[in-house]
Amino acid sequence: MNPYRMPYPVPGVIWASLPIPAILIGPDGRITEVNPAGEIFLNLSSKALIGQPAFDRLAIDAPMEEALARARANQSPIFINDVDVTTGERAPVQCNLQIAPMHDNADFVMLLMNPRDIADRLGRSMSVKSAAKSAIGMAEMLAHEIKNPLAGISGAAQLLSMSLSAEDREMTDLIVEETRRIVKLLEQVEQFGNLRPPERRAVNIHDALDRARKSALMGFAAHMQIIEDYDPSLPPTFADPDQLMQVFLNLIKNAAEACRTSGGTIRLHTFYDLSLRLRRKQGGPSVLPLNIEIIDDGPGISPEIANEIFEPFVSGRENGTGLGLALVSKIISDHEGWIQVDSVPGRTVFRVSLPVAPKTMEAD
Repeated sequence: MNPYRMPYPVPGVIWASLPIPAILIGPDGRITEVNPAGEIFLNLSSKALIGQPAFDRLAIDAPMEEALARARANQSPIFINDVDVTTGERAPVQCNLQIAPMHDNADFVMLLMNPRDIADRLGRSMSVKSAAKSAIGMAEMLAHEIKNPLAGISGAAQLLSMSLSAEDREMTDLIVEETRRIVKLLEQVEQFGNLRPPERRAVNIHDALDRARKSALMGFAAHMQIIEDYDPSLPPTFADPDQLMQVFLNLIKNAAEACRTSGGTIRLHTFYDLSLRLRRKQGGPSVLPLNIEIIDDGPGISPEIANEIFEPFVSGRENGTGLGLALVSKIISDHEGWIQVDSVPGRTVFRVSLPVAPKTMEAD
């Protein structure tokens, strides 16, 4: 019997099904139990953790010894919000903590760590989802209705220019140019609304990245340096190869446009990480271990729009449509994946997290 375990078992089904990291701390400050979400968060197995001093494995920006003592003495839970938690091997994660004594044995305390970042972003995503869907539906309908009269305006301007002087033709040329720009925008809106369901199969992520990289270097990213930093051991993902390539191409284009005036470098980074799980409406949590980062050294995203950058019609560029990243977000959502961005001046990282293809499938 492990001397560091509790003298009675933790209810297995409830403990294993907790969606957030949880550990039990004994009277000597050592870890006595850790749930599966806690193993992922700490990136260690329960076998390696049980018996270890809890705060040798966790660095928490709060007076934890005092909080544990108070929870034991008062026999009541303590809540600490917005605390940085790190394992020493990864960047700090802001969490809401709950410290609760075990009623059957007051010397043992449960520590629940609820990461704020993903929960907050998911909440924002859900709150705008319905409004965004309505906006796109309305825009798609208007796009169809507006394109016909725009074609008439453009044609009339071209006919009118035939009988005008060179100086006056500048005005008709402007009309034609602007109507074409509006038509292009409307076509993007229609594309967003009419995106077909993905035809998913096992896909090699690096093949899709390589297609996007080569296409970018032949065109809009010809002035950039694109560095490949791949984990060659990644298994295939479950995706539509054309839509996945479109996602990578859009993200590389976004990075190239951010660095348009200064050239710069784009880094394509892939790695395996089991720490991200999303709970679906139907079924259990979905693990998204395949991670792709598109990193640029541009000026960064304005803080005013950083939280809404994936919403339709939000753009950080002059004359930007605000549909490119919204389309990327829609495709990733259709693939049961997750996309997030972290940006500071000089470094912007778009991270795409995707599931692994079923083992019965072979990558194309």
